[in-house]
Amino acid sequence: MSAALQLDSAPAYLPLITERPLYRLTVEQYHGMIAAGVLKDGEKVELIEGLLVQKMSRNPPHEASLSRINRRLARLLPEEWVLRVQSAVTLRRSEPEPDFSISRGPEGRYSRRHPGPRDIALLIEVAETSLHEDRTMQATLYADARVPEYWIVNVVHNQIEVYTDPRGGRTPAYRQRRDYGPDEEIPLVLKGQEIAQLRVRDLLPLPPSGDSE
Repeated sequence: MSAALQLDSAPAYLPLITERPLYRLTVEQYHGMIAAGVLKDGEKVELIEGLLVQKMSRNPPHEASLSRINRRLARLLPEEWVLRVQSAVTLRRSEPEPDFSISRGPEGRYSRRHPGPRDIALLIEVAETSLHEDRTMQATLYADARVPEYWIVNVVHNQIEVYTDPRGGRTPAYRQRRDYGPDEEIPLVLKGQEIAQLRVRDLLPLPPSGDSE
Protein backbone atom coordinates (compact mmCIF):
# COMPACT_ATOMS: atom_id res chain seq x y z
CA MET A 1 0.00 0.00 0.00
CA SER A 2 1.36 3.44 -0.89
CA ALA A 3 2.12 6.12 1.70
CA ALA A 4 -0.65 8.28 0.20
CA LEU A 5 -3.20 5.54 0.74
CA GLN A 6 -2.01 5.06 4.29
CA LEU A 7 -2.46 8.74 5.00
CA ASP A 8 -5.94 8.74 3.44
CA SER A 9 -7.02 5.96 5.78
CA ALA A 10 -5.93 7.83 8.91
CA PRO A 11 -8.63 9.10 11.29
CA ALA A 12 -9.83 12.66 10.82
CA TYR A 13 -8.64 13.64 14.30
CA LEU A 14 -5.61 12.17 16.00
CA PRO A 15 -5.46 11.85 19.81
CA LEU A 16 -3.68 14.78 21.42
CA ILE A 17 -0.86 13.73 23.71
CA THR A 18 1.17 16.60 25.12
CA GLU A 19 2.83 17.60 28.36
CA ARG A 20 2.64 21.26 27.41
CA PRO A 21 0.01 23.35 29.21
CA LEU A 22 -3.23 23.89 27.33
CA TYR A 23 -4.36 27.43 26.57
CA ARG A 24 -7.48 28.29 28.54
CA LEU A 25 -10.01 30.84 27.37
CA THR A 26 -11.56 33.40 29.65
CA VAL A 27 -15.32 33.73 29.72
CA GLU A 28 -14.92 37.08 27.94
CA GLN A 29 -12.85 35.50 25.15
CA TYR A 30 -15.47 32.78 24.78
CA HIS A 31 -18.19 35.42 24.44
CA GLY A 32 -16.03 37.18 21.85
CA MET A 33 -15.78 34.00 19.78
CA ILE A 34 -19.55 33.67 19.81
CA ALA A 35 -20.06 37.34 18.90
CA ALA A 36 -17.55 37.06 16.04
CA GLY A 37 -19.24 33.96 14.64
CA VAL A 38 -16.25 31.70 15.31
CA LEU A 39 -18.69 29.54 17.27
CA LYS A 40 -21.99 29.23 15.44
CA ASP A 41 -25.46 29.17 16.99
CA GLY A 42 -26.26 25.66 18.09
CA GLU A 43 -22.60 24.62 18.29
CA LYS A 44 -22.45 21.63 20.63
CA VAL A 45 -19.73 22.96 22.91
CA GLU A 46 -19.60 24.66 26.28
CA LEU A 47 -16.81 26.36 28.23
CA ILE A 48 -15.58 24.29 31.17
CA GLU A 49 -12.66 25.62 33.19
CA GLY A 50 -11.44 27.60 30.19
CA LEU A 51 -11.60 24.70 27.73
CA LEU A 52 -14.14 24.08 24.97
CA VAL A 53 -15.84 20.79 25.75
CA GLN A 54 -18.19 18.96 23.41
CA LYS A 55 -21.65 18.45 24.88
CA MET A 56 -22.84 14.89 25.25
CA SER A 57 -25.66 13.48 23.16
CA ARG A 58 -28.99 12.75 24.85
CA ASN A 59 -30.85 9.44 24.79
CA PRO A 60 -34.66 8.97 24.90
CA PRO A 61 -34.80 8.44 28.71
CA HIS A 62 -32.93 11.71 29.18
CA GLU A 63 -35.29 13.56 26.85
CA ALA A 64 -38.35 12.01 28.50
CA SER A 65 -37.20 13.15 31.93
CA LEU A 66 -36.47 16.65 30.58
CA SER A 67 -40.02 16.94 29.30
CA ARG A 68 -41.60 15.75 32.55
CA ILE A 69 -39.49 18.05 34.73
CA ASN A 70 -40.06 21.05 32.49
CA ARG A 71 -43.83 20.64 32.53
CA ARG A 72 -44.05 20.34 36.30
CA LEU A 73 -41.61 23.09 37.23
CA ALA A 74 -43.13 25.54 34.77
CA ARG A 75 -46.54 25.33 36.40
CA LEU A 76 -45.23 25.43 39.98
CA LEU A 77 -42.79 28.33 39.98
CA PRO A 78 -43.98 31.71 41.27
CA GLU A 79 -43.62 34.72 38.98
CA GLU A 80 -40.49 35.98 40.72
CA TRP A 81 -38.50 32.94 39.56
CA VAL A 82 -37.23 32.21 36.04
CA LEU A 83 -36.93 28.66 34.72
CA ARG A 84 -34.35 28.21 31.97
CA VAL A 85 -33.93 24.96 30.05
CA GLN A 86 -30.52 23.92 28.70
CA SER A 87 -29.36 27.53 28.80
CA ALA A 88 -25.98 28.85 29.87
CA VAL A 89 -25.02 30.10 33.29
CA THR A 90 -21.91 32.25 33.66
CA LEU A 91 -19.42 31.15 36.30
CA ARG A 92 -15.92 32.40 37.01
CA ARG A 93 -14.03 30.31 34.42
CA SER A 94 -16.85 28.34 32.87
CA GLU A 95 -20.14 28.73 31.06
CA PRO A 96 -21.90 25.36 31.33
CA GLU A 97 -25.41 24.71 30.08
CA PRO A 98 -27.24 22.74 32.79
CA ASP A 99 -30.47 21.00 31.90
CA PHE A 100 -32.40 23.38 34.18
CA SER A 101 -31.61 26.50 36.13
CA ILE A 102 -33.93 28.41 38.42
CA SER A 103 -32.88 32.01 38.98
CA ARG A 104 -34.36 35.17 40.40
CA GLY A 105 -36.47 37.17 37.99
CA PRO A 106 -37.65 39.15 36.27
CA GLU A 107 -36.97 37.52 32.90
CA GLY A 108 -35.71 40.80 31.45
CA ARG A 109 -32.71 40.62 33.76
CA TYR A 110 -31.23 38.01 31.40
CA SER A 111 -31.87 39.76 28.11
CA ARG A 112 -28.20 40.76 27.80
CA ARG A 113 -26.45 38.32 30.11
CA HIS A 114 -26.77 34.83 31.53
CA PRO A 115 -27.55 34.16 35.19
CA GLY A 116 -24.54 34.20 37.48
CA PRO A 117 -23.94 32.54 40.85
CA ARG A 118 -25.72 35.28 42.81
CA ASP A 119 -28.86 34.84 40.70
CA ILE A 120 -29.11 31.06 40.83
CA ALA A 121 -31.14 29.15 43.43
CA LEU A 122 -31.06 25.67 41.90
CA LEU A 123 -29.33 23.81 39.07
CA ILE A 124 -30.55 20.45 37.77
CA GLU A 125 -28.79 17.92 35.56
CA VAL A 126 -30.54 14.85 34.14
CA ALA A 127 -27.98 12.05 34.21
CA GLU A 128 -27.80 8.85 32.23
CA THR A 129 -24.53 8.43 30.31
CA SER A 130 -23.26 11.61 31.99
CA LEU A 131 -23.79 10.37 35.57
CA HIS A 132 -20.11 10.17 36.55
CA GLU A 133 -19.39 13.57 35.02
CA ASP A 134 -22.39 15.17 36.72
CA ARG A 135 -21.31 13.79 40.11
CA THR A 136 -17.72 14.95 39.71
CA MET A 137 -16.93 17.74 37.24
CA GLN A 138 -20.33 19.46 37.30
CA ALA A 139 -20.71 19.16 41.06
CA THR A 140 -17.26 20.70 41.53
CA LEU A 141 -18.07 23.60 39.19
CA TYR A 142 -21.35 24.37 40.92
CA ALA A 143 -19.93 24.03 44.43
CA ASP A 144 -17.04 26.34 43.53
CA ALA A 145 -19.61 28.92 42.36
CA ARG A 146 -21.49 28.45 45.67
CA VAL A 147 -24.71 27.47 43.92
CA PRO A 148 -26.80 26.65 47.01
CA GLU A 149 -28.53 23.53 45.68
CA TYR A 150 -27.83 21.07 42.88
CA TRP A 151 -29.97 18.12 41.80
CA ILE A 152 -28.94 15.12 39.74
CA VAL A 153 -31.99 13.38 38.30
CA ASN A 154 -30.39 9.97 38.12
CA VAL A 155 -32.33 7.95 35.55
CA VAL A 156 -29.85 5.06 35.87
CA HIS A 157 -30.74 4.32 39.50
CA ASN A 158 -34.23 5.89 39.56
CA GLN A 159 -33.46 8.50 42.17
CA ILE A 160 -32.78 12.19 42.64
CA GLU A 161 -29.56 13.20 44.36
CA VAL A 162 -29.77 16.53 46.18
CA TYR A 163 -26.50 18.31 46.93
CA THR A 164 -26.38 21.24 49.37
CA ASP A 165 -23.96 23.21 51.56
CA PRO A 166 -21.35 24.10 48.92
CA ARG A 167 -17.72 24.70 49.87
CA GLY A 168 -15.38 26.70 47.65
CA GLY A 169 -11.62 27.12 47.97
CA ARG A 170 -8.97 24.67 46.81
CA THR A 171 -11.20 21.59 47.00
CA PRO A 172 -14.73 22.69 46.06
CA ALA A 173 -17.46 20.23 46.98
CA TYR A 174 -20.96 19.91 48.33
CA ARG A 175 -20.82 18.80 51.95
CA GLN A 176 -24.33 17.37 52.09
CA ARG A 177 -26.01 14.83 49.82
CA ARG A 178 -29.40 13.16 50.18
CA ASP A 179 -30.88 10.63 47.77
CA TYR A 180 -34.65 10.46 47.17
CA GLY A 181 -36.25 7.30 45.83
CA PRO A 182 -39.18 7.06 43.39
CA ASP A 183 -41.85 6.88 46.10
CA GLU A 184 -40.55 9.88 48.03
CA GLU A 185 -41.34 13.56 47.65
CA ILE A 186 -38.59 16.10 47.26
CA PRO A 187 -39.00 19.67 48.55
CA LEU A 188 -38.43 22.44 46.05
CA VAL A 189 -36.71 25.08 48.18
CA LEU A 190 -35.58 28.36 46.63
CA LYS A 191 -33.47 30.68 48.79
CA GLY A 192 -34.84 29.17 51.97
CA GLN A 193 -38.51 29.18 50.94
CA GLU A 194 -40.31 25.92 50.21
CA ILE A 195 -42.27 26.31 46.99
CA ALA A 196 -43.68 22.81 46.53
CA GLN A 197 -43.22 19.08 47.09
CA LEU A 198 -42.42 17.06 43.97
CA ARG A 199 -42.89 13.32 43.69
CA VAL A 200 -39.64 11.83 42.45
CA ARG A 201 -41.45 9.31 40.27
CA ASP A 202 -43.03 12.18 38.31
CA LEU A 203 -39.61 13.51 37.30
CA LEU A 204 -38.17 10.23 36.06
CA PRO A 205 -38.88 8.68 32.65
CA LEU A 206 -42.00 6.53 32.52
CA PRO A 207 -41.30 2.79 32.32
CA PRO A 208 -41.92 1.21 28.90
CA SER A 209 -45.38 0.01 29.97
CA GLY A 210 -46.51 3.67 30.13
CA ASP A 211 -47.88 4.31 33.58
CA SER A 212 -50.80 6.72 33.78
CA GLU A 213 -50.06 10.05 35.44
